[in-house]
Amino acid sequence: MFNNDEVCDLVQIDLTRVRKIRAALVQPDAVQGLADTFSALGDPTRVRMLDALSHGELCVCDLAAVLGVSQSAVSHQLRLLRGMRLVRPRRDGRVVFYSLDDQHIMSIFKQTLQHVEEQAARPAARARRSKAAR
Repeated sequence: MFNNDEVCDLVQIDLTRVRKIRAALVQPDAVQGLADTFSALGDPTRVRMLDALSHGELCVCDLAAVLGVSQSAVSHQLRLLRGMRLVRPRRDGRVVFYSLDDQHIMSIFKQTLQHVEEQAARPAARARRSKAAR
């Protein structure tokens, strides 16, 4: 059930505000694209792959070596990332190199990483303050 702090005690809807915000919401097709992108980032191996590719173009063999996973696993994940247009391939003879499709994904990655690091720092800072107060 709901905690009292999670719901209003009195139901009073501000229709003007509700209409204004509804008009400003992201369109449903864009919402699905956003959800799909965040879903792609929901896998630790794919996040590590994007992190590695943020440092430059890599072939499948090198990417597998960097991550310590099989080439088959890398190829499978790259296929998903390519389908999401998060990475792009470049063939050079018999070798296929991958790079980030654009820098937007790295902006999301960096902002999310900053958020995670800030969240992790909060409990540590609280523990230090608590210990110092004793």
